[in-house]
Amino acid sequence: MQRSALYRLLLLMMLSACGSSPAQHPTTASVAAETPAILAAEITPEAQTYPLLAAYQQAINQALTATPPVLTLGSLDSQQAMAQIVALNEPKLQGQFVDQTGTPFRNEVFGVVPVRESDIIEATAACLQVSCYRVEVYNFALNLTLAITVDISNQKVIVVERLANSQPDIPEHLTAVAREIASNAAEVEQALGYKPTSDQAVMANTKTSLNATRCERSIHLCVAPTFVASERALWAIVDLTDTRLVGVRWTNVGATGPAVTEKGMQNEAVLKYCDHTTRLERDGWAFDYMLTSSDGLRISDVSYQGKRLFKSAKLVDWHVNYSERDGFGYSDAVGCPYFSQAAVIAVEPPMIGEIRENDQVVGFQLVQEFWSELWPEPCNYYYEQAFYFYFDGRFRPAIASVGRGCGDDGTYRPVTRISLAETGTISAWDGTQWQAWETEQWQGADTRKINPDGAEYRLDLTNGESYTIATGRGQFDDGGRGDQAYVYATLDHPERDEGESDMVTIGPCCNTDANQGPEQFIDNPPESINNQHIVLWYVAQLKNDDTPGSQYCWAESVLRRGVYIPEEYPCWSGPLFQPARGQ
Repeated sequence: MQRSALYRLLLLMMLSACGSSPAQHPTTASVAAETPAILAAEITPEAQTYPLLAAYQQAINQALTATPPVLTLGSLDSQQAMAQIVALNEPKLQGQFVDQTGTPFRNEVFGVVPVRESDIIEATAACLQVSCYRVEVYNFALNLTLAITVDISNQKVIVVERLANSQPDIPEHLTAVAREIASNAAEVEQALGYKPTSDQAVMANTKTSLNATRCERSIHLCVAPTFVASERALWAIVDLTDTRLVGVRWTNVGATGPAVTEKGMQNEAVLKYCDHTTRLERDGWAFDYMLTSSDGLRISDVSYQGKRLFKSAKLVDWHVNYSERDGFGYSDAVGCPYFSQAAVIAVEPPMIGEIRENDQVVGFQLVQEFWSELWPEPCNYYYEQAFYFYFDGRFRPAIASVGRGCGDDGTYRPVTRISLAETGTISAWDGTQWQAWETEQWQGADTRKINPDGAEYRLDLTNGESYTIATGRGQFDDGGRGDQAYVYATLDHPERDEGESDMVTIGPCCNTDANQGPEQFIDNPPESINNQHIVLWYVAQLKNDDTPGSQYCWAESVLRRGVYIPEEYPCWSGPLFQPARGQ
């Protein structure tokens, strides 16, 4: 889809600016914060009263009889249109669009975007020399994504990734359909006490889940248009597979003042970091960094004192669960403000600053902020991502939520991916010694043991470097209360790209166990990772708190000297890599 800077800016401002408008209307004062989810009747809306939905359903019917049976994306420029044509006419792909009997699946192109440097993997190295686009096709029946890289200079498909149980960012027309369904639903009107307009729905393009419905575990593609009413937010869960409302749920967002500032959502200072990598060499460290479409700030080709350590490190997803009982929430993405459907975008360039310990400079940090326009108002988000590089060789990828979000009962689960540059072995402390992980696996906080140096894991690389890894347990003097993290180790497969390029959403928003997305890269049976190229995944679990005096993952606007200023209560997370001492 062609998304010019101006169009994207206006759209984001329109979505964000509606955050406070419902307060003009009467609301249902008796709604409690713990009101259970209300499931909607399984009735597809009458198409004649929903013009956008009616047009979309007609387009689906036409696509099912087309060859190939794929609903194509409109409003493309000439290069995007060429990439879409080449991708959909690739002979090897035709069997992906139908079942074994030839009956068509419901397929739809969700995005056609240029391949950027952060997307380049071994299989797509040719894209450094030619113009390439990535065509994302979603299969509604199988809940999978086909990510097709197209060389439009030579009009050929280079590589196809088949991503099971994954959903790409939805296009603008589906966002509009979701808002139309939500704003016209009787359950929404009844809950709010008035009939909202579609432009009052925020977060309408953010994927979600809801227990006891087909959205659960992301079996269906669902989003959550949200209506803010005074100190509460009403979630309208819309199933885009069945094109209907499946339920509504209130959350308590608390009282706050208006947004503090307006952010310029796009400018040249940010965009230049989205187009190309930037090289930084400082204090013994050397690496490239770049803003991705939806995987946050990515560093790559990382070395210390001339020895390669990491192929790349980045923030893949934010999974935000607002109810342990009902299992609903958001799957957020952070990234660039253009050619992106990231829910929370970069508004300022990456920043480089000092790291101080005991008033001494001990390293430097690379920091990226991602904001919603009206933060810290309800249902607006502020995330921070930082990479800490120490003079003594320590390294920490850190992530924080600064609230405020859409509820006061939220658990944030950021998904970090770290790919090692050298072959090596990972070991876990078993209470007495380091025990090597022979095959792909994961481990939760309840089974980890801590060695005398304060670490739970150790990396031994074939280039002679060894690092211990300490998960966040509240020991890093940054206000963190402990990550309770899941740690996964998988075999790197550059030939099939298991996340080295920009990733679609992996895993559902609201699982409370280890099924957060990385587990799908553990093969059955698990593959050997002994002395191999390993990918580490780190999923922290951060519970927000709005209790006065103990706020966490939270933000408020408070009146100081006649003006509103933000008070921030970030929840930082992330592991620490430290050069190992001896064996």
